[in-house]
Amino acid sequence: MNAPHQPLLLTRRRFLQGATLLPCAAVAGVPLARASAAFAPIQHTGGALLKPTLNAYSFAELLNAHLKDPSQGIDLFAVCDFCAKLDIDAVDLTGYFFPGYPQAPEDGYLYRIKRRAHDLGLAISGTGVRNDFATADQAVRAAGVQLAKQWVEVAAKLGAPTIRLFAGPQPPFLDWPEAAGHAPRAEVEGWMAEALRECAEHGRKFGVIIAVQNHGDFLSTGEEHLRLLQRVDHDWCGALVDTGRYLTSDPYADIAMMVPYAVNWQIKETPFGEANAPRTDFKKLVTIIRQGGYRGYLPIETLAMGRKNYDPFVEVARVLAEMRAVIAATAPV
Repeated sequence: MNAPHQPLLLTRRRFLQGATLLPCAAVAGVPLARASAAFAPIQHTGGALLKPTLNAYSFAELLNAHLKDPSQGIDLFAVCDFCAKLDIDAVDLTGYFFPGYPQAPEDGYLYRIKRRAHDLGLAISGTGVRNDFATADQAVRAAGVQLAKQWVEVAAKLGAPTIRLFAGPQPPFLDWPEAAGHAPRAEVEGWMAEALRECAEHGRKFGVIIAVQNHGDFLSTGEEHLRLLQRVDHDWCGALVDTGRYLTSDPYADIAMMVPYAVNWQIKETPFGEANAPRTDFKKLVTIIRQGGYRGYLPIETLAMGRKNYDPFVEVARVLAEMRAVIAATAPV
């Protein structure tokens, strides 16, 4: 009987070794599902181009309040207006906050918010849904695929290039089947890869990339994140790198591992996911992202994390200012 799965401690040496070997080999003893090697590091032209933007989930409490009572909170149109006031280039409009979720909104609503964003000079960089590809219930996994496909088409109508999906929310995932009634991790990973590959193929048809987020659930390390994406092995499926949800002693090493595969981000206030944890070293984070050659949006997602005085208007502006200052300070001369 194997020991329970533990967070992996990543080192620079191990990261560099992995970056060299991963495009052509299996990871951690798990063979790739296919040999086509469709999944590979993204080839960028030019140096790093970093644009801090906003993930609407930063306003989750206010958005949820508005959905329950239109006289309370704010809606997605107000989030777009906030972005314009701070000269933010793009917004990631989480699907949960559209009217009628999980059903797709009416086209009229989608086109109204798309027009508002355009009038504000704002790109819509992505959306996202809730799904569970970790469950042994095949019907739940199939429903998640259909939900993802539906929202791929929503993203296409919005002009959003990415949609965020999860791996699955049911911990603990151990390397042996007897624990808590779970299947072996490799088997669960196989279920996920099959579902994500189907989503990615639908994404290809509509020009929308499937962005798989590390959420501290099935995916809690860079190696786990990368191994799953390799097993999916589809060029329309990449990583959404959540800088606050690699549950290791050195999450910056995990982030560095994933930069070459990133198609979207969630930039968090702390890399350890708790309000009382050390704040993100934004200079270190931006340097890592620059070294990885990433070009594109870096959506900020602030969270209440139990703070009674949490104000998303204040927190987003604070993190945005920090990110902008560090990006300017670290730009090549």
